[in-house]
Amino acid sequence: MADCKVMVARATAAEARGPLVALLLTEGEQPAGPLAALDVRAGDVVADALQRGDFRGCRDETLLLYPHDADAPADRLLLVGMGKPEDAGTGPLRRAVGHAVRQAERLRVGALALVVEQMASATGLSAADVARVAADAAVMATWDFRDLKTDPAARDTLPVESLTLFAGDGGGNVVRPAAVIGEVTGRSANLARGLAIRPGNIATPTFLAETALSMATRYGMKATVLDRAAMREEGMKALLAVAAGSQEEPRFIAIEYNGATNGEAPLVLIGKGVTFDSGGISIKPADRMEEMKYDMSGAAGTLGAMSGIAELGLHANVVALIPSTENLPSGTAMKPGDVIGSHLGKTIEVVNTDAEGRLVLVDALSYARRYRPAAVLDAATLTGAVVIALGHHAIGLMGNNDALIEEVRRCGETVGERCWPLPLWKEYREQIDSPVADIRNTGGRPAGSVTAGWFLREFAGDTPWAHLDIAGTAYRDEAAPWLRKGPTGVPARLFIEWVRSRTTG
Repeated sequence: MADCKVMVARATAAEARGPLVALLLTEGEQPAGPLAALDVRAGDVVADALQRGDFRGCRDETLLLYPHDADAPADRLLLVGMGKPEDAGTGPLRRAVGHAVRQAERLRVGALALVVEQMASATGLSAADVARVAADAAVMATWDFRDLKTDPAARDTLPVESLTLFAGDGGGNVVRPAAVIGEVTGRSANLARGLAIRPGNIATPTFLAETALSMATRYGMKATVLDRAAMREEGMKALLAVAAGSQEEPRFIAIEYNGATNGEAPLVLIGKGVTFDSGGISIKPADRMEEMKYDMSGAAGTLGAMSGIAELGLHANVVALIPSTENLPSGTAMKPGDVIGSHLGKTIEVVNTDAEGRLVLVDALSYARRYRPAAVLDAATLTGAVVIALGHHAIGLMGNNDALIEEVRRCGETVGERCWPLPLWKEYREQIDSPVADIRNTGGRPAGSVTAGWFLREFAGDTPWAHLDIAGTAYRDEAAPWLRKGPTGVPARLFIEWVRSRTTG
């Protein structure tokens, strides 16, 4: 299905119209300002509901109201609770917008409207911030992957095809550009989700490469795809070692976006593209192994980000690198105890073939040096250890530059893809010392995410670099109001925001 279309209307709260207008309230909030103006037109139904105690504004609470006045612009009013006023912010706003979309779907209403003035008043955020978050959340909430169903149109609900943001008389100049950013970032995340959810027999490395080439053609970017022979000539020994057990052809994908002057050092984004990870010879348990189609979520998020960066026309030079392969067991697969090479030249002792993500990434990190980048970010579903450390609420963040780490953390807070820094202290490096090679690919169970980060750091060089371990945030077992069960699109929106922050200061 197509993504929800976001529109901005220059109309006040009292003029808000449509089949369903959602009002997002905090606990104890009473009609005042724009909310009061709208409620007067509706016959004071909001004030009446609040006075009777039918709605209190608690988090996730909803109440559907029908205006008494036949001349009221809105056919229905939906009250959605955001919780305590002191907690109001982008998180509760995103959650409430998701609930509004879900209610619109159940009511089989194809169009939803929100009032920017009212949301800004309730949350204390600027009109631009609420417009961006609302647009982003609505677009992501409406995503519903049905491409592989024999009857994709069969469903009990009706998709929300449009969101209208009422910006007030003079708010359009502020709200419209913010809404565009939100719509594009939401759509970029949805592109990533659509790639990540496809099974490994469809979303192969070749499929990712074809997607990249198509995207590059659409937006006028340069794309380069290396096959197995070209990777061998390039010296990508670590990536090829992971690919050795699969009959599926590996691909190394590079996309170049030039939005700034030719002499400006690019920003490099790297996404792990293991399209199915069985663990190789160190095979995973069968239980939930089907979820290992999500092991290319870093690649999916990177492709989604490049789409958004190009669509927004950001004034930056950006390079995306995606090393892509399957990791399967066979008679030709790498084995525990093998010593393999790498693009940088370092030798690696393979202790566990299921620690393959870091192997494909290090060849990409080494390849990135030719661009002389200003900074490098990589994203990967790298370790189960990060889920133990941070659960499913935060991305594990590591790097060699404290300023860059803080920069990425702030960008994550802005878009709701939160990160938490983990230390790369020198003591952890000792865990990946090898008696037979320059380094080994795992340091064991203690501090598993950190030692994986240290392994990557060995190949990042002196360029400012940060690593995002998205193993706990790339997909969900349970739905959130604005996210269905399955892939989340992380880190597409964070990548876009980071590039935006570099262009706007």
